[in-house]
Amino acid sequence: MSSENLNSDVIHFFEEIQKYYGSKTEIMQGLFVDIDDLDANQTTWNLSEFELIRSAYRNLGGKFMLEGNGTYYEISAEKIILFNQNGRNKFEFIEQYNETFFRITKIRFHYKY
Repeated sequence: MSSENLNSDVIHFFEEIQKYYGSKTEIMQGLFVDIDDLDANQTTWNLSEFELIRSAYRNLGGKFMLEGNGTYYEISAEKIILFNQNGRNKFEFIEQYNETFFRITKIRFHYKY
């Protein structure tokens, strides 16, 4: 995917995210070191569940933010190398922090419509 298409898709996702406000939201985050072999057994995983109440773009630092009661999660805009929609109301971001360190964020909205 070209960086222009990637940027456009990510911006579109965040422009449309308000429709998910009030929805149960699952964020599964994984840390891994080999982009060519995303092995679930070699990845460190975290799971958060919350009701999405707000999202924003934080200009200082270039971060996309999702917020729920007791939850605050950021994705670094400049570090995103991949963005996919993997199903209805399911999205995936991969950020690259250096040559060998990556973070995958899988977001699933339990959307009522």
